Amino acid sequence: MVTRILLIIFPIFAVAAAGYIYARWRRPDIGAANQMNMDVFLSALIFHVLSGRAFDLKTYGFLAVGGLVIVLGSGLLLWPVVRWLKIQPKTFIPPMMFTNTGNLGLPLAVLAFGEAALPAAVVLFIVANTLQFTLGVYIMNLKMSWLQVFRIPMILATIAGLVFSSAGWTLPKVLALPIEMLGQIAIPLMLFSLGVRMIDISMRDWNIGLLGALLCPLSGIIIALMLLPLLPLPQMQAGLLLIFGALPPAVLNYIIAETYRQEPAKVASIVMLGNLLSAIIIPMVLVFALR
Repeated sequence: MVTRILLIIFPIFAVAAAGYIYARWRRPDIGAANQMNMDVFLSALIFHVLSGRAFDLKTYGFLAVGGLVIVLGSGLLLWPVVRWLKIQPKTFIPPMMFTNTGNLGLPLAVLAFGEAALPAAVVLFIVANTLQFTLGVYIMNLKMSWLQVFRIPMILATIAGLVFSSAGWTLPKVLALPIEMLGQIAIPLMLFSLGVRMIDISMRDWNIGLLGALLCPLSGIIIALMLLPLLPLPQMQAGLLLIFGALPPAVLNYIIAETYRQEPAKVASIVMLGNLLSAIIIPMVLVFALR
């Protein structure tokens, strides 16, 4: 079991570490690469997975519900804690809800359970990111237009993939193959860019960062454990839901906080320490998820 967990965890943190080391050396502007990943590579991956013949939306319905409850439940569970500690809810709650389902969740799923787990991991990724681009942005800006969601390439790719899947359509191989190849770029680039992003994040507010780093996976794991007896999930999906609950805050929380000037330094510390601490928490969770 120890060897198996090491083989899952090491490649993830090795690629992220490579991004961090390269960023310390070259100081690259990763913004353009991240934008391409969000707009092109991830969209291609989502469409490829959802439009495939093997994808059946009904198979992942309960998993999607579980992911939705974990995201929303984490915010509700920690709301009284935030009020008690007199921390700004807009600063603390979003990183607790919106976790690293892309940079860590997707590669973790594939390395832990193989390529067969990718559709399920993509479903959880879609649930989390749709909520972050809607509810997450709305928390920061109550005047946002919900129609903006339909300008996001990943959302459009999700809709197109589901349409293809439900209609039983298939793309000609001459088109499907390049889309699949573009999608294969997404996961390694996400890991590498996670490492690059780490050099821009400060740990000045380490106290709130450590609190968030502990409460984020703890709240997600508690809700996942409560859900598992209630949801009729296959073994692999149950393991994925537990891993989903244990993921650290997403780097995107820092970018959104910076955009809306919502104490970005504190959010940065939560993200930084959360992702560092995940090197300890994720292996412990994998012991149970892989059983």
